[in-house]
Amino acid sequence: MKVQRINTSPYASNSYLINEKILIDPGMDTDKIIEKLKELTDPANIELIILTHGHFDHSAAAKPVAELCDAPIAIHKDDAASLKSGEESASILFSSPAPDFEPDILYEDGDIVKIDDTEALQVIHTPGHTPGGISLYEPYSKGLFSGDTVFPNGGIGRTDFAGGSMEDLTASIEKLTGLDVITIYPGHGPVTSDDANAQIQMSLQMSKAFR
Repeated sequence: MKVQRINTSPYASNSYLINEKILIDPGMDTDKIIEKLKELTDPANIELIILTHGHFDHSAAAKPVAELCDAPIAIHKDDAASLKSGEESASILFSSPAPDFEPDILYEDGDIVKIDDTEALQVIHTPGHTPGGISLYEPYSKGLFSGDTVFPNGGIGRTDFAGGSMEDLTASIEKLTGLDVITIYPGHGPVTSDDANAQIQMSLQMSKAFR
């Protein structure tokens, strides 16, 4: 699995381009993400855009990028409505309107997203930061795209936004501890392969401390 990390600003989420065909979390800086994508690949190669959740810093650029690539946008069914809400998308924190578009694909826990003949992403419903947050696990390379559920060094997603729940977040992180992870690709911050399983355990302990 070839993963290229893109970060357009200190405030936008990380974006991940997988095998030049799947884009995770386009972020919110439309012109910058499009410019970077054109440097990395022909946008026509991008077949799917996945949102780990509906927050503005992950989703605002999704619609124009999808139109450029002629690619569908996917999100968990429990976060689809948040894309039309300034409060639930947290767009009001950026003094901007909600992304306001209809996703093309609605995921549920356990769905499989094929990458190629040997690799696929497992959709794991990880609510807590948002009701429809997801993480994506690729078992062949043991890579985890964790959205804003866990971050390096025991970090965890905020739960003080609309729909957030520390109890749900703790349960979601506990679910992630059952995976064998080599590399964490977080929604913000650096990618890490430094004893990733132990870092997720640290995140679990951190979440329990806040309950």
